[in-house]
Amino acid sequence: MAMLKREEETAFKPAGGTATLLGAGSEFEGKLTFQGSVHIDGKFSGEIRTSDDLNVGQAAKVSAQIHVGSIVVHGEIQGDIHAKNLVELEATARVFGTIETPALIVKKGAIFEGTTKMGAKVTPINAAVAAAIPAPGAK
Repeated sequence: MAMLKREEETAFKPAGGTATLLGAGSEFEGKLTFQGSVHIDGKFSGEIRTSDDLNVGQAAKVSAQIHVGSIVVHGEIQGDIHAKNLVELEATARVFGTIETPALIVKKGAIFEGTTKMGAKVTPINAAVAAAIPAPGAK
């Protein structure tokens, strides 16, 4: 008897059990900062910042600079993604930009055009800190 194995879809598990939704058909432009989890199914352009979770739904079209704890992408993102924990690109994902994260999962069928930077810890360096770091070979 043959057994079929079905891959489980990534279940969006909001931090703290509560999710905020930008629904299909909605459009938002600006800066989005939040705690907890947000699910986007509409159109968003601008900037997204959180230390928590973002889920980009299959119908979503996001054009943004994104700084998150973790992100699961089912839809389209144009812009850079900086994730402290994880970036997961599902089979329907389309990402165009730079991904910086310590862990990256790309499912078969996902489209990713851009560059990646992976390391143990992703931390943005501001200009003042970067200026204080001596160049190699400098005294």
